[in-house]
Amino acid sequence: MHQPLRAIVLLPFLVLMLAGKVVATPAAVPQFQALLQPFHASYRLEVKGWPNATIEHQLSRESGHWQSHMQAAIAVARGNERSRFIVTPEGVRSVNYSSGYSLLGVGDDYRLDSSELARLPDRQAALVELSRRALNGGCEATLCRLVYLDHRGREEVLDYRLLEPERLTLPIGEFEAVRIEVNDPEKPERSMLFHFHPQYPGLLLGVDYLRDGERKSRLTLTSLKIEPR
Repeated sequence: MHQPLRAIVLLPFLVLMLAGKVVATPAAVPQFQALLQPFHASYRLEVKGWPNATIEHQLSRESGHWQSHMQAAIAVARGNERSRFIVTPEGVRSVNYSSGYSLLGVGDDYRLDSSELARLPDRQAALVELSRRALNGGCEATLCRLVYLDHRGREEVLDYRLLEPERLTLPIGEFEAVRIEVNDPEKPERSMLFHFHPQYPGLLLGVDYLRDGERKSRLTLTSLKIEPR
């Protein structure tokens, strides 16, 4: 798959295929306190050697469920993901998931239903869960782990560690970002650095994807509208 299309298809996780596929037993999940807030955000996606893309990200609440929707497009490719989930004392639980992409008019669609998602969340819901853990001290270990399903329903393992907060200056203002570093134990030359909003779970301030210490992709928050809960 071409790099810009892969970045669009994977949307918030960009090239999160770098997360290792090692077998893991999920750790006990603590009680989280951060409350979700509906929002509509826009990001600028920069992929080295390709035109910039705009990603639209909306988190909304409907009939007791939360819905996360992302979509993006460049001249020759487009992609979208949508997840419906609920928040329980044990963490985020997915209800259904759908995604699709096209390149030069040719593409595919993917769907996961509640039976397929009964044990693990989809990657959109996993993004929300990851930020909730970061905001609420959901991992006390040096290296933490989150297991989720990719767009095809395959199990993926995300290893991460919390870093010190960092102040970011973005087009819409300054933020004290919550930082998480993601590494692939099988591909140590690759890493990702997530910057989450310090107050709103699931809201990205920025993401950097690096290979051999060189940044290959960057996602930056460019506009934000907080909706009533």
